[in-house]
Amino acid sequence: MSYQHQYVDGTRIHFPLGKVVCIGRNYAEHAKELDNPIPSEPLLFIKPGSCVVPLEGGFKIPTERGSVHYEAEIAVLLGKPLSTKPTEEEVLDAISGYAPALDLTLRDLQSKLKEKGLPWELCKSFDGACVLPPFVSAGAFEDVKDIGIRLTINGEVRQDGNSAMMLNPIVPMIQHMAACFSLQAGDVILTGTPAGVGPFEVGDELVLELPGVSRFESRVL
Repeated sequence: MSYQHQYVDGTRIHFPLGKVVCIGRNYAEHAKELDNPIPSEPLLFIKPGSCVVPLEGGFKIPTERGSVHYEAEIAVLLGKPLSTKPTEEEVLDAISGYAPALDLTLRDLQSKLKEKGLPWELCKSFDGACVLPPFVSAGAFEDVKDIGIRLTINGEVRQDGNSAMMLNPIVPMIQHMAACFSLQAGDVILTGTPAGVGPFEVGDELVLELPGVSRFESRVL
């Protein structure tokens, strides 16, 4: 099944899928669990739109390439372009929606790349490396500093975080990204993962949610 931006009510979103802009180590406890230093400035990387697949109906993982780790993240969908140094008001006006997303990582390969000081594309940009459900409209949240993210696998809560825990909050994070490179309508921002990451197994049943706002069930095929 190919991916298309849409809202939870089934309404298709007219702008095309762009790039996926990610921030690494944005929750201190997650950095600690992987024995990584906390960055002194935002650690950014980009996943191509080609890696995005829908959550609905289940998704596949490349088990032949080593351990595939889940990272549940708050995804932000942009509906307007941003560049240079946008104001807080411009950033908030550009946000079209929010969703719980999965940033998948080939963890064994990532460890080898980090040892060599090499970029992460090979472990972060494979087909299916970003799993997205439908979005809720931006108006669903009064305060972007209080958005929850939760992942439950086989009935056990594995990740349970909140945007209040972010080292780089959503609006300043997007301001920083836009100062580095232009952002376009249809781009997705992945805002980092809380502690609790681990490997997926084929057959895992999962619930991915922005608690109290949107909830999705899926499975690893």
